[in-house]
Amino acid sequence: MTMKKKVGQVTPEEKNEIQQLFERRNGLNELAKILNADNTELYEKLVKDMGETGTKFQGWWDRMAQKYQWESAENGNWEINFETNEIYLVA
Repeated sequence: MTMKKKVGQVTPEEKNEIQQLFERRNGLNELAKILNADNTELYEKLVKDMGETGTKFQGWWDRMAQKYQWESAENGNWEINFETNEIYLVA
């Protein structure tokens, strides 16, 4: 059974930062589905961008978790509600 518990909230500016990264990551993932490795230059650029975006995405969660001291759980992860800026622990 999945548990979802509110553990915090971020500022609108912080939410905007993760929302941009979230949308960029999703866009890159969609692009990766249709792009083949034949176009080496574009493919390499995509892989690099996906890596950088993933690192920034994870970095945001690490920074915010440290700043706000969110509750965590083994095998759990945090989610953000983009409308309310609320952070939930899903475990």
